[in-house]
Amino acid sequence: MTQKADRDQIRRQNRSVVLQALRRKGPQARIDLGRVTELSPATVTSITSDLIAEGLVVGVDEPGQREREKGVRGRPRSLLALHGPAASILAVKLSVNTIELALADYGGNLLARGAASFDSVTVTADAFGQTLVAAIREFLAAHDIDRPSVIAIASQGVVDDSAGTVAWSPAFAVRHVPVIAPLREAFGVACMLSNDTNMIAEALHRIDPVRYGGTFAVLFVDYGVGMGLFVNNRLFVGETGAAAEIGHASHIPGGALCRCGRRGCLEAYLGDYALRRHALRLDPQTPPSTIPVARDTIRELIRDAENGDAGALDAFRAGGTALGYAFARIIATLDPRRIVVTGAASNAFPLMREAALAALDEALVADLRGDVEIEAIAWEEDLILRGTIARALHSLDTEVFAETGVSALQMPVGG
Repeated sequence: MTQKADRDQIRRQNRSVVLQALRRKGPQARIDLGRVTELSPATVTSITSDLIAEGLVVGVDEPGQREREKGVRGRPRSLLALHGPAASILAVKLSVNTIELALADYGGNLLARGAASFDSVTVTADAFGQTLVAAIREFLAAHDIDRPSVIAIASQGVVDDSAGTVAWSPAFAVRHVPVIAPLREAFGVACMLSNDTNMIAEALHRIDPVRYGGTFAVLFVDYGVGMGLFVNNRLFVGETGAAAEIGHASHIPGGALCRCGRRGCLEAYLGDYALRRHALRLDPQTPPSTIPVARDTIRELIRDAENGDAGALDAFRAGGTALGYAFARIIATLDPRRIVVTGAASNAFPLMREAALAALDEALVADLRGDVEIEAIAWEEDLILRGTIARALHSLDTEVFAETGVSALQMPVGG
């Protein structure tokens, strides 16, 4: 029995490896799949035959192959590709006043996008679930989809994926907002909830698993401060999904007032409202809700700093110091290969770098620093949705479609 279980586990892993190779590399011949996955020809043939029978993979001709082989006897070279219509993925991003939606197929191809609005200030915990369901129904109906194969949600703030709730977020004036239960009741499909910064880490890993692999951290510095972690090539979310909430760990006990209501959080020194508060030389206890911030706040502060504004320059130096201490905590705890800074403040990293590295040197002995690479990458809004889609596809590969004999034709993919 144990040997059979081991064989089944190995086969599931090999299926996942083949599916991931097709998703990352695109259509490939069986011989190429064997080279990429390092699986034997017999194993590749057996697995791909099952995947074809289940409707997850289809044969396609190599582009231009028929024209090249006109007059040549024999069949054209056939490639294998993921079958897009095998499943539909709905990715949803929750942020202040906004519900963003994206529809993708099993190949990860983006099919449609949309958005709906809600009032972050007045919506109640119970009412938001119905608002979300209504927004999704309208979006799906516009694209002739009855229900997707899976729904994946990414939210700002602290999420509790074990309870299916957003525990706290700047997107809501209330706490513990149910998200998963209303969706499961309305659509009857697999649903998952993630922190938005975790989905940035997921996206980077899927885009370039060599560079963004092993153990690495993503620090998102923007309207708030979040962190996504990959540990040994796996997204790390902890017991409830709230791991790596470094933005609301204490930077200075009893320090500046944070948007979460506590004092001294890292975010209270690095978030957009914190940088604006410092640049305006306001009292550190000034409530974040009274500080004038907008979508372009950090960009405006960068412009002011580059023009020599003393307040903006000082704000970025203070932010850099906070960032450097955050680097030290991450390195001492995780020993990562790489730390990535992104979000709107990534463009301000040159203004923060000197103070950040000085704080890192002060906070951490050189022997612990090791060869960690620290880089800032330009912020792309789509990284969150791309990571959310990637997580949903991984769930389909490793859970829903993990067993031989589970046909994609049985999945809900359209109206």
